[in-house]
Amino acid sequence: MKQLLNTLFITSEDIYLSLDGENVVANRDKEQVGRFPLHTLQNIVVFSYAGASPALMGACAQRQIGLAFCTPRGRFLARVCGESAGNVLLRRTQYRAADDPAQCCRVSRAMIFGKLFNARWSIERTRRDHGLRVDGERLSAVSQQIGGLLTQVKEAVDPDNLRGLEGVGASAYFGVFDQMILGDKETFFFRQRSRRPPLDPVNAMLSFAYSLLAHDCASALESAGLDSYVGFLHRDRPGRTSLALDLMEELRPCMADRLVLTLINTRVVKAGDFQQMESGAVLMTEEGRKRFLKSWQEKKKETLTHPYLGEKLSWGMIPYIQALLLARYLRGDLDGYPPFLWK
Repeated sequence: MKQLLNTLFITSEDIYLSLDGENVVANRDKEQVGRFPLHTLQNIVVFSYAGASPALMGACAQRQIGLAFCTPRGRFLARVCGESAGNVLLRRTQYRAADDPAQCCRVSRAMIFGKLFNARWSIERTRRDHGLRVDGERLSAVSQQIGGLLTQVKEAVDPDNLRGLEGVGASAYFGVFDQMILGDKETFFFRQRSRRPPLDPVNAMLSFAYSLLAHDCASALESAGLDSYVGFLHRDRPGRTSLALDLMEELRPCMADRLVLTLINTRVVKAGDFQQMESGAVLMTEEGRKRFLKSWQEKKKETLTHPYLGEKLSWGMIPYIQALLLARYLRGDLDGYPPFLWK
């Protein structure tokens, strides 16, 4: 259990929430283990199948406190909110902002800045940790190139220009991605990004990791009361969670890419975890997916200090915190959306 940004996060799978007067009570095996005043909360996010009492759900709706339920792995299930200050007004604000090119550019600029900043830091971490095993000059040159793009991103006022800068940065970053792969180069190599379908084991893992991250971001946005299908950077498309794709941009290098590199470089994944189809696509085997999912869940349990909040929390909470910060910005509580800058 952790309280951040006036939001109570219930991360233990066996906690049942109930109402006692003006307090939320956390119960485990019918014994009270936590107590939180309702008036201090704006949202409650529950990662537990145990659930909450109807009385608490009614109290949250009456007091306009968002109550979201997710599976222990982070899949969004449902949300309870009040009639006036719930997701209706927030989503109306989101839709208006999404139709405003200036607002779109303002949010997109922060997210792309976060993505390029984290990509650069990933390169710098490889240079620091494995300086004798990589082409340090090449990595340094790309790091400096991305650093120059950060300045341009800060000054960009056109969404299409931002997308162009993001494309240049992504191309430079993936141009040295193979340099950061240190184990079993015969199996694990990276020539270029291939998506549909992935054509090598590294792309297969990247695609799988991005799918997991996009799912977590969509759950986080829905939990915060936002519409995950209406984005600022990615254009609307039926069936595509565009805002989740927006939010995950800044998290790709530090949550998805670094996990893929770690699994390869520590030899957790092996050639036998992949199979090549007749079409040329390379897919993870069932055993490979299980191993990857286990590592993904372990990664989400690791802790770090959030660079904006200064609070210690798990990696798995990062999408939820960023979704809450985005909601606060759209409501006017923050002057700008603070992207997640990995350090």
